[in-house]
Amino acid sequence: QVQLVESGGGLVQAGGSLRLSCAASGRTFSSYAMGWFRQAPGKEREFVAAIIRSGVSTYYADSVKGRFTVSRDNAKNTVYLQMNSLKPEDTAVYYCAAGPRAERHGYGYNYWGQGTQVTVSS
Repeated sequence: QVQLVESGGGLVQAGGSLRLSCAASGRTFSSYAMGWFRQAPGKEREFVAAIIRSGVSTYYADSVKGRFTVSRDNAKNTVYLQMNSLKPEDTAVYYCAAGPRAERHGYGYNYWGQGTQVTVSS
């Protein structure tokens, strides 16, 4: 069992930056790939980024590539999402998830956090 808690969301102006954190409970964090997803009002949940267990490889949605960076610190049981050059269309609830593989599909993840709101004003 893994419990995930996101933090770092908030209100930011377009062009600004935020760093989201996702802290995991348990001693097996390093055995999970981690993903970030987001869901805007009235829209389906979408993939944002993922990172493999070792952190060596990362994957991004085209919409955030070059602006967002996913990283992890296995010693701190934490995964991060650095978001730069934010746009109003990045406004959403952001969720982290843990699973056996770094996948773009949400159904590949076993555990989910409660989400953190990110609002980008124009």
